[in-house]
Amino acid sequence: MIHIYELNGCNIVLDVNSGAVHSVDKIVYDILSELENMKVETPAPNLPSEVLNKLSGKYNENDLIEAYNDIFELYNMGLLYSTDDYINVDEFYDKKAPVKAMCLHIAHDCNLRCEYCFADTGEYRGKRELMSLEIGKKAIDFLIKNSENRRNLEVDFFGGEPLMNFEVVKQIVLYAREQEKKYNKNFRFTLTTNGLLLDDDKISFINEHMSNVVLSLDGRKEVNDRVRKRVDGSGCYESIMPKFKKIAELRNQDKYYVRGTFTRYNLDFYEDVIHLADEGFKQISIEPVAAQPTCDYSITENQLPEIFESYEKLAQHMLNRKDKFNFFHFMIDLKQGPCVIKRIRGCGAGNEYVAISPSGDIYPCHQFVGIEKYKMGSLKNNSFNENIKDEFSKYTIFSKPDCMKCWAKYYCSGGCNAANYLYEGDIKKSYKIACEMEKKRIECSIMMKVKNQH
Repeated sequence: MIHIYELNGCNIVLDVNSGAVHSVDKIVYDILSELENMKVETPAPNLPSEVLNKLSGKYNENDLIEAYNDIFELYNMGLLYSTDDYINVDEFYDKKAPVKAMCLHIAHDCNLRCEYCFADTGEYRGKRELMSLEIGKKAIDFLIKNSENRRNLEVDFFGGEPLMNFEVVKQIVLYAREQEKKYNKNFRFTLTTNGLLLDDDKISFINEHMSNVVLSLDGRKEVNDRVRKRVDGSGCYESIMPKFKKIAELRNQDKYYVRGTFTRYNLDFYEDVIHLADEGFKQISIEPVAAQPTCDYSITENQLPEIFESYEKLAQHMLNRKDKFNFFHFMIDLKQGPCVIKRIRGCGAGNEYVAISPSGDIYPCHQFVGIEKYKMGSLKNNSFNENIKDEFSKYTIFSKPDCMKCWAKYYCSGGCNAANYLYEGDIKKSYKIACEMEKKRIECSIMMKVKNQH
């Protein structure tokens, strides 16, 4: 399987199975286009007469034959039309992986009322609630027990707004530090915050103990304050921006993300990315909202062309910009990339990764919290449904029909299981709008890599 496309003056060919990326001249591109139209899966040793006849009015015959020979040589090298070595993944893949990461819902409450919040402004289909230290300790114990021989463990403090329960956050961190010495573990903590409750003491603790911090901000003031509102309806941009800048600088512009969400209201979100970069942030993520199509702010297929244009404009801006920054969705490693297991299964939700609610209930990830069908157990009674864990371990790109035939499968890893369930009604059915945006981001990222090598 190959994927060919033109973008920003580049003729790009991706060999899906090997991961090889080729920047080719127009004659090679046109030949490959014709082979794709013929649905060729394995090229023949000689240039097909159909292709020769189709392109003979545009190119010299000898040039066509020479270009095709180059294509066939790449095929023989395993760099074009390569076979899928992972199709029998069950033969070498241990489905029952240890749990290595956990999302701790330290607060099912929030001091913002963001219009697009998937978590019901913190309630998560339930009630406003803060996690107790007792449950937090049980969560750490659960992770240690179920991590088996894995040493490096990850804990994300999430909400709602975690800073509404910050004293418990601190105590959990200290408890985990004590346990890691006993059990030869290494905890890496992340905290996501809207920033309203940040002060110097909290910033100091975060910078000392959090391996990463996610700062929620949507971009320009008018964009952010339209949807990210306080309980009284006022915006939050002016309050949080100086605090976020301080964290970024104290962390030497590393080990953090300013993370925003774009909606139908700001399809020109590339301007929001540029705004954040102009404000000095070097680690930026702006992600599309996921919502039912009936919502005023949701993204529909009709908006995709404008969104694609925004991604292309952003990519071009980043190529031309002197003071560089990272945009999360354009960060693709074409040389090494993630391991095979990561490529075929993605985030590992429900298998290697779980979420814990304030009451101690266990779910596959933060977006499944509150959906009783996917409740995996409880820390209160030490229950854990291994059947659900096994079910999620089997959700790979090879279990999803749309993914099997998609050129982007080894980059997106099957997409988000929660989004598939929430918006398509089936984990194995790809959330189509998200898929289309992901493919455009991948194309832009590869194009940028090609441009930077020239």
